[in-house]
Amino acid sequence: MIKLKPLQKEDFKKILDWNEDKSAEFLLQWSGPFYEYPLTENQLEWFFDNYIMKEKETLFVYKIIDVKTSEMIGTIELDIKDTVNKIGRVARFLIGEESLRGKGVGREALSEAVRIGFEALKLNKITLGVFDFNTSAIRCYESIGFKKEDLKENYRKIGDTYWNLYDMRITKQEWEKKKL
Repeated sequence: MIKLKPLQKEDFKKILDWNEDKSAEFLLQWSGPFYEYPLTENQLEWFFDNYIMKEKETLFVYKIIDVKTSEMIGTIELDIKDTVNKIGRVARFLIGEESLRGKGVGREALSEAVRIGFEALKLNKITLGVFDFNTSAIRCYESIGFKKEDLKENYRKIGDTYWNLYDMRITKQEWEKKKL
């Protein structure tokens, strides 16, 4: 069982530990092009000071807590991209504790973020992006009710290859039907 709590500066060490000895590709998969490889504390502090602290009405960055151990096991962000049409986007989603991947923890964290988006933030639609080869993530997202909306071919060039990106979405009406 998990719970989401606001990310704090003291959580940066854990995020850096999860990314230590990882590749630029790993960083890109969970954070998009937002951070540069290798991830540093300065980048996290800049994001915290310039985004999290300044965009409090539209940007919600959470640490994922394992209720049994009270340990931080990941991060997830919900960003309100369109306040008129009430559209949010999930971003920078990572289950950092590798031993917990594939065990339903990500599904539970995403479900909670979606619930917050629809119930507390009154969103109408939530979107996310996922690279097409990340089939385990796609299955997780689809199990909650996200649907593939668009395939962006050759979206990111990584070395000599291009990665394709699916945009996925779930509407409030779809979510309400799914949770019944």
